[in-house]
Amino acid sequence: MVVRVVAGALLVASSAPAAPPALEVVPGTVVRWAGEDLAACQRGERRWEPLDGACLFPIDLLEERPRFELLRWTSAPSPESLAVTVADYPYRVQELQLPDDRMVHLSEADLARVLREQEELRPLWEREGERRFTLPLAAPLESLPAAGRFGARRIINGEPRNPHSGADYAAPAGAPVRSVAPGIVAFTGEHFFAGRSVFVDHGDGLISMYLHLSRIDVAVGQEVDAGQRVGAVGSSGRATGPHLHLGIRWHGARVDPRALLDPAAIRRVLEE
Repeated sequence: MVVRVVAGALLVASSAPAAPPALEVVPGTVVRWAGEDLAACQRGERRWEPLDGACLFPIDLLEERPRFELLRWTSAPSPESLAVTVADYPYRVQELQLPDDRMVHLSEADLARVLREQEELRPLWEREGERRFTLPLAAPLESLPAAGRFGARRIINGEPRNPHSGADYAAPAGAPVRSVAPGIVAFTGEHFFAGRSVFVDHGDGLISMYLHLSRIDVAVGQEVDAGQRVGAVGSSGRATGPHLHLGIRWHGARVDPRALLDPAAIRRVLEE
């Protein structure tokens, strides 16, 4: 049996296959592997608890391994395994023209700053801790428009750049930005590309990030509830206009936020 995972959706693998199943996944999605008597879910050295009767496995947008294995543990002495193959990258190419060329062709000083900022955030992707969220996640805006550009391969001022690892939501400047789940504020600051930013740790390796803000309304170490205001929509950093960039990292993997926000996406199933 081959089970496909469609972009922006959770896909159910068989809970009791006659033979070990093979799974073909799209980068940036989340795999849902349901079953009974589940004790733990594992990929590589990282292990975590099931959620709502299933093992949920985030697949990184920039997954480097073409093949790997997922494990789920029950009361049996050995885990069940799922062989995974990464499908071709499915996302479109997006071309942008920025008036400030400094944001495209970085000076030595700006490049050094960007690298420092990347290192500053790296420890966040290793955090685990007790889970503080449920699914689906809460909306980050009071009125949530359609999201765009997750995974898009970007060409900025004619030059290729990294794929877009978050979902962009068009919103007026100053609109309240809200936490998608309970958590602890893990970082606030202003970065070269992301502008004013807030990162919230929701436990179980789930980090939500809110970028390009016009203001920040929380402090590092502060506990927040789902729906609590953390900032306001803006266009700080490398942005062409006011919008919210919502990013999600789960167990270190960059995933499409829509897979965790949209109940219809979570329920969507496609099997062959």
